[in-house]
Amino acid sequence: MATETNAVEEGAAHAADAAGNGGEAVGMPQLDFSTFPNQIFWLIVTLVVIYYVLSRIALPRIGAVLAERRGTITNDLAMAEELKLRAQQAEEAYNKALADARAEAHKIIAEAKAEIQEDLNAAIAKADAEIAAKAAESEGRIEEIRESALENVTEVARATAREIVEALGQSTDAASVESAVAARLKG
Repeated sequence: MATETNAVEEGAAHAADAAGNGGEAVGMPQLDFSTFPNQIFWLIVTLVVIYYVLSRIALPRIGAVLAERRGTITNDLAMAEELKLRAQQAEEAYNKALADARAEAHKIIAEAKAEIQEDLNAAIAKADAEIAAKAAESEGRIEEIRESALENVTEVARATAREIVEALGQSTDAASVESAVAARLKG
């Protein structure tokens, strides 16, 4: 509130000063026609100084900065294009190396399979030979067992025939029992 009162008092004091200056109101000096030539002179001087400063100092610096930026951008674009080409070449080399590695891996796998198949075939042949040898040996044993079984059966048949004939109360000789059993075994 105190500031408002001071402002009103100052405004009244200025009005009183204006009234004391011959009763003329003090207005804006820019609109006072008596100062126009002076204002036009300083306007022209100011415009010339601004033009000189802009044309000789500021605009060349701005132009140099813009040219430098344009050059930097052009160089960066050229570098980016070169790096892009290098990246494409590196990718092609990588893909080629990858394809070569895959081909080499397939070759190694094929060689390993062939080697394993050879080892497997050799092992199968060895196993077949062992099985054939054991089968021949087993067949020989089976034949021996058959022969011994046949002899045992023949022996048991003779003994059984003798005992049956004797149980029936007949007397028999060994030659007749032998011939009867032999005739029966032949079929």
